[in-house]
Amino acid sequence: MVTTQLLILITVFLIASVISVITGSTSLITVPVMLQFGIEPRTALATNMLALTLMSVGGTLPFIGKGVIDRRRLPLLIVLTLVASIVGALLVLVVPSRSMPLVISISMIVVTVLSIANRKAGVVPAEAIPSRIAEIAGYVVTFILGIYGGFFSGGYVTLLTASYVMLFRMTFVQAIATTKLINIFSSLVATFIFMTQGIIDYKLGMILGLTMFVGGIIGGRMLVSFHPTSSSKAAAFFKSNSYFVLVEL
Repeated sequence: MVTTQLLILITVFLIASVISVITGSTSLITVPVMLQFGIEPRTALATNMLALTLMSVGGTLPFIGKGVIDRRRLPLLIVLTLVASIVGALLVLVVPSRSMPLVISISMIVVTVLSIANRKAGVVPAEAIPSRIAEIAGYVVTFILGIYGGFFSGGYVTLLTASYVMLFRMTFVQAIATTKLINIFSSLVATFIFMTQGIIDYKLGMILGLTMFVGGIIGGRMLVSFHPTSSSKAAAFFKSNSYFVLVEL
């Protein structure tokens, strides 16, 4: 890869990571750019997953000690995510490389439609206690989306955040903080599987990963500055920016 292409990737990954801490949908931007530069589809997905792991760590750090992560539900959510992400990562090894661009394109379209359809979720923080059915549905959705997160991850956190707002009745800041932490486990377990298959470009992955780590910290601090107990500003930012990013794609 030439220097110019690397600089473009670093710039794209940095901007995407800053914005996507709040809006999600990082991979809807980063993976297509990698494919455009001729990176083999499986390598692009695997290398991007390594970078996402570091971004999620950076994006989670600003929330530590702020009391906005849902610690009560977290253990079960992590277990479901780990199992589902393993399934998703294994699918990457099964789906033929020549079919990857088509699968990614379809995923982008589906996530775009779902995100636009639910773009108002969380603008007004929900205060009602979730019903038993909604609570169970939240865990089911966590598992289903976890499979997608381990496979591609494009829009994974976006959909998971909206789901937690609607089903668990979290505020937007709580949902983003919780899903960002969960995404560490999703990306990490998928990365380990890709490591065993030797399909990660480690040099590129570490460069882009450190870039996204910094971007994640910046984005997380931006979100924390909204005030953790009132999510209206964060939700409005999520709504406007995720809509813009997805429509542009």
